Amino acid sequence: MQEEAERLGVHVVPMPFVVDGEECLEGVNLDAERFYERQIAGADIVTSQPSIVDLGKRWAELLEAYDEVVYIPMSSGLSGSCETACQVAAHCNGRVHVVDNQRISVTQREAVLDALRWIGEGRTAAETCALLESTKLDASIYLMVDTMAYLHKSGRITPAAAAIGSVLKIKPVLQIQGEKLDAFSVAKSFKAAKRTMVKALSRDVRERFGGVDGVHLYVAHTNRDEDAQAFADEVRAHFGTDDVYVDRLPLSIACHVGPGALGIGCAKRQFA
Repeated sequence: MQEEAERLGVHVVPMPFVVDGEECLEGVNLDAERFYERQIAGADIVTSQPSIVDLGKRWAELLEAYDEVVYIPMSSGLSGSCETACQVAAHCNGRVHVVDNQRISVTQREAVLDALRWIGEGRTAAETCALLESTKLDASIYLMVDTMAYLHKSGRITPAAAAIGSVLKIKPVLQIQGEKLDAFSVAKSFKAAKRTMVKALSRDVRERFGGVDGVHLYVAHTNRDEDAQAFADEVRAHFGTDDVYVDRLPLSIACHVGPGALGIGCAKRQFA
């Protein structure tokens, strides 16, 4: 992620999280391999967000080199970081534009690529921000988690639901539509969960986005590289396209869903 950002000329503000009382930044003082080792071992892990001071300092540095900044944070429905960014931007004399377009992970990356293209075509920061926010419902994600334990730890589900899921070995499938993270379905096996996700996304592609030619497709995962690559091949075969981008979910999301999560998603191609 960081390597691609540098290549594209994009500046990334990492989302902090706290592991056993120590603030960590992905790729700075904790890599993915060590993170999952500690998570599986039972470390106390909670999410955080960039501080007002750190964010303000970063923007001040950028505004010395650029006239304006377009900032695309994690969905406001899933993190308080968007609201924090808006508070800081209010003190930047209109030079920082915070985009609340309800994106996360791979669909958030697509929003960045759209923004780069529009700015390259000559649109202003304000116009780019407005376009990004107008397309906030043009994406869909389905995500299977391997266990409910981490959702329980992060307060996303009740202890009773986690216990039942563990006993029955249910694979919950979650959905992200706009700002909402909701339960979508449950499956009794890994294969069944993949079928559920592909079927659901197929319906979205057909009914909401006008067919596969109108979307970019994604597969994302936490610590499940081989399964993700194999699933991507299945998705390519099902939809009849090679346009399937594969990536791992950031550790700030892995804090909630745990290792072994696997998801599928799409974002509408933008031609504005």
